Amino acid sequence: MYNMKTTLRGNRRFFFRLSLIASISSKSELKEKKKRNSEMESQASLMEVEGGNFGCSHYMKKCKLKAPCCDEIFNCRHCHNESKNSIDIDPVLRHDLPRHEVKKVICSLCETEQDVQQNCINCGVCMGKYFCEKCKFFDDDVSKNQYHCDQCGICRTGGQENFFHCDKCGCCYSKVIKDTHVCVERAMHHDCPICSEFLFDTLRDLTILPCGHTMHLDCLKEMEQHHRYSCPVCSKSVCDLSDVWRKLDHEVEVTPMPQSYRNKMVWILCNDCEKISRVQFHIVGHKCEKCNCYNTRQIRGAPSSEFTSSASEEDCN
Repeated sequence: MYNMKTTLRGNRRFFFRLSLIASISSKSELKEKKKRNSEMESQASLMEVEGGNFGCSHYMKKCKLKAPCCDEIFNCRHCHNESKNSIDIDPVLRHDLPRHEVKKVICSLCETEQDVQQNCINCGVCMGKYFCEKCKFFDDDVSKNQYHCDQCGICRTGGQENFFHCDKCGCCYSKVIKDTHVCVERAMHHDCPICSEFLFDTLRDLTILPCGHTMHLDCLKEMEQHHRYSCPVCSKSVCDLSDVWRKLDHEVEVTPMPQSYRNKMVWILCNDCEKISRVQFHIVGHKCEKCNCYNTRQIRGAPSSEFTSSASEEDCN
């Protein structure tokens, strides 16, 4: 009987210990499960943040800039410049943001103001997948293949391996035209001759004309839609116009001039080859004797409204 009671007590202690161990193990597993769930939620939250729609119409990023010039906060330097150079601003107060002088940025998630750096010191989020410490530039869209050019002093897009810097032009150009482009000193450091936007750091696509001058690609296309095919800066042809010149040859041939103008001679300057020629005056156009184009301008010998048949000889000596 004694042995039976002892055995029962021992069994109860054994099962109690098993129950206690199972309870502790269950609590430990529950705690571990909660920890894993928390980590997964944190990771999902971070992924949601990384894929969030932050920034402005110019750049996708997760920080704002504190302008050193006016101590105001903007999404990017373009937002600042558009605001501070609008027609509503007093011309005396208009100004651009000096990008290299930016010292502080504000995280778009936690609103923490901090020194310029890629990751937020408070929440740890990456404020820009592409980050340039020299330009104080952030951008999440790395498909642009951004790179920093020390000679230009700014960041550019398209991949550094695809561009070269021309010291005379003062800008980066595609390697495709490295051996053929015409150098024009500081070609990019001026306004577009059509829309007057500064070209050096524009966000719009640019084109280099055969003469070496530059302008916005969409401005060139708009110009061609209005049948303008010469550079707005130097008047050289922007494309091959051989077919047009042949048509003008035909127009000159079928358009005889009045008797009083048939021997009229004028001096012309060719905009394409820059040569001076002395040719017969014609109302349709004047053909360059050197390169056979009609992209010319009359420089001497303009016909007078009082011109008569008695004065039909050459008037350019």
